[in-house]
Formats: sequence, C-alpha cells, structure tokens
Amino acid sequence: MAASVVSSYGEQLLSEQREAGGGKLLINDTPLDEDGLHAFFKEHGVHLFVDATHPYAVNVSRNAMKAAAEEKIPYIRYERNMTDIFCRNVHLVHSYEEAAEVSSRLGKTVFLTTGSRNLERFVKAPPLADATLIARVLPTAEVIALCEGLGLTPAQIIAMQGPFSRELNRSMYEKYHADVIVTKNSGTIGGTDEKFQAAEDLGLPVVVIDRPVLDYPHMAHTFEEIQTFVESMSKL
Repeated sequence: MAASVVSSYGEQLLSEQREAGGGKLLINDTPLDEDGLHAFFKEHGVHLFVDATHPYAVNVSRNAMKAAAEEKIPYIRYERNMTDIFCRNVHLVHSYEEAAEVSSRLGKTVFLTTGSRNLERFVKAPPLADATLIARVLPTAEVIALCEGLGLTPAQIIAMQGPFSRELNRSMYEKYHADVIVTKNSGTIGGTDEKFQAAEDLGLPVVVIDRPVLDYPHMAHTFEEIQTFVESMSKL
C-alpha cells in the first residue's frame, strides 16, 4: 500500500500510522502532477487509486482521475460529508476572490479559517486593503514563515492545530474582535460545525466558500464503502 502527502505534518501522521500497522505503508512526500502520477503508478505497480484529498484540492483530483483513466486503474473518491449550513447570517460564495469581496463589506476584522495555501489571495485582495486579517493556521515553521513573508504580524497569526471546540472558537473570535468569519465547508472532520455554532452564538456573519463539484467516476462517504469497492475490484 502507498500513500502520498503534501506536507511534513501529513508525512508525520502517516509515519505514525505506518509504525502502528507494522511498517507496510510506502509514503511519498513529493508533489505529484499528472506526469508524476503516471510515473508513480508504473514504478510501484499501483492497481487501484483512492482519492482522499481535501475537498477543495480540485487540481489534484482532476490529475488523479485523468492519470488513473489513462492507466486503466480503478479510481474512487472519498468525499467528506458536508456540514449543513444552519447559521442565519451565512454568505455562500464560490471563490476566494468573492470571499474577500463579501467579507470586506461585513466588517473590518476578518477572521480566516481557510488555511495557509490560499492566504495570499486574501492578503493581496484589493477589497481587504484596509481590513485587519486574522489567520488561523497550522503551527509549522513552514506555515509561520509563509505568514510572515506575506507581512502578517504575530498579532495576526493564530498557529494552532484543530479542529476546535465551539467554546474555543467563540473565545478566539472574541479575543481577536472578529467582525466576520471566513471558512470552507470541510465537514465535521474539519470542525466546520463548531465554527458555525460559535459564530451563531456571537451573532457574527460567516462567509462560506462553497465546495467545488467534480464528476467523479466512483464516490464513497465511509471507510466501509471504500473497502467494499476495493474488494470488488480485487475480484475482477
């Protein structure tokens, strides 16, 4: 079995799982584009692909679907369930640029819970030029360096590993005087429910970047469904 990660933190988590499982997991820690996937499939004799990437990593999924189809390798997408949007003051948008535009109209202090990979889009967004951005990101040296490189001060960076409880989210929103929360719909695993609940408690607006929709050949929402698919493919 092989797994691919895009961060040192992801590699650390998988390494721990590998040790617990007897060391039978091959971990790739280099980015794989479409050509890289073709080469990886052939080098390691991959005969089935489970796409468990983040719901918003659309380029990775597109490349994986294409490479798997061309190599005639069965592909299945593991998709996290979405959180029902139950807040009264929710603004659904479809891009980071639209999120910046909408949040700029809702308040001066914008609390970002969208991670570090698209942080630059908010920092350099013209509508947010006069806003105070608070970025909640993973506490790794790489991510902190990215934040500092974008000009964020220590007072604007919350480096903590989530997910966070409703109470802790609420305390952070209050401490940093948030006017608006920006998030993705990453599901229960990503702590989206608790973000919504805390914002609702404080009457804060939430800007939600909607999930992109792709046409997956096979999709599952549970480990059991993945297992059933793998077993069915092994019989062919």
